[in-house]
Amino acid sequence: MVRSRPASIPGWELVVDSIGPKVRTLRRDRGLTLQQLAHLADVSAAAVHKVERSEMVPTITTLLKIAGALGTPIRHFVSDDTDTRPLAVHTRAPAGGPAATGSATSSVTITGPADRFRASGAVTRLEPGTERVGRPAAGENLVVVLDGRLTFTIEDETYTVAAGESLHFPTHVEHRWSNPGPDPARAVWVTVPEN
Repeated sequence: MVRSRPASIPGWELVVDSIGPKVRTLRRDRGLTLQQLAHLADVSAAAVHKVERSEMVPTITTLLKIAGALGTPIRHFVSDDTDTRPLAVHTRAPAGGPAATGSATSSVTITGPADRFRASGAVTRLEPGTERVGRPAAGENLVVVLDGRLTFTIEDETYTVAAGESLHFPTHVEHRWSNPGPDPARAVWVTVPEN
């Protein structure tokens, strides 16, 4: 029996409703039948069946026995897995944009945390005459030049990318870039690593 609930469900009800599916998933992952789990947990097969179908809320004792039989801490079944963070990450502009730091390159990160997103991005500033070498790694880069001009060498191919233009390239090959112009160059860099 599948129950649908309104969006305003109390958090504890979501946790209780998630116990059965978690038990069923772990039991199947461990290759156990209902009867085998019941025997290992010293609980009736009917009780395990009702718990898995969310037709019965297990007592603490029953849940402790099931958790022990599955080799899983009880917190696995009662933790609130709901990610309460917003879906999107809004990065506000720093006052004045990327600041000159006294080094030849400065950047401001514009993407969310790596534990949630594969892509990483930054607005970078490269001073005139500066050259950088990328470390080959599986993935890709997308660079959009905002101001100035950058020269890229991707293996043995050279590209000059002016303001308003972009370059998209794989990062598993040798790559380098430089600012050959008389003025600082600014660009948006987006890097997507391979899984």
